[in-house]
Amino acid sequence: MVNKIFLGGTTCETPWRSELESVVQVPMFNPVVDDWTPKCLIAEQIEKDLNCNIHLYVITKEMTGVYSIAEVMDSVHTSGKIAILHIIPEGFDEGQLRSLQGVVNLVQKNGGIAYIDNDLMRTARILNNCFK
Repeated sequence: MVNKIFLGGTTCETPWRSELESVVQVPMFNPVVDDWTPKCLIAEQIEKDLNCNIHLYVITKEMTGVYSIAEVMDSVHTSGKIAILHIIPEGFDEGQLRSLQGVVNLVQKNGGIAYIDNDLMRTARILNNCFK
C-alpha cells in the first residue's frame, strides 16, 4: 500500500492543513469542504477506512468539539493504521494542557505518535522522513 494521510483534527478555518499540504510530500486526503453533505461523510469514511493508512490529527485552541479526540483514540486502536496526534499548545490553559497530555500519553501507550509543541514543521518532517 502506498502511504496516504488522512487529515483529521481541528477545522474552524485553522491554517494548519494548508501549511502541511504545501510541504508534505506524501499524498493526503483533506475532508474539509465548503459545503458539507451526506456524500462528503461517505467519501470521508471511505478515504479514512480504506485508502489512508496514516491518520494525522492536529488539535488547536480553535477546537470547538471533542470528536477528534475520540477519532485519534479509534485510529490508534485500528489495525493497520498509524495514528499521529500533534497538539499545538498555544491558547490552551494549564488544566486543558494537563488533560491533553493525558491523551498524548494514551496514544503513545497504544503505539501511536503523539506530542505537544508549537512546531508544525516537526510533523511535516516526520511525515516526509518516515512515510515518503
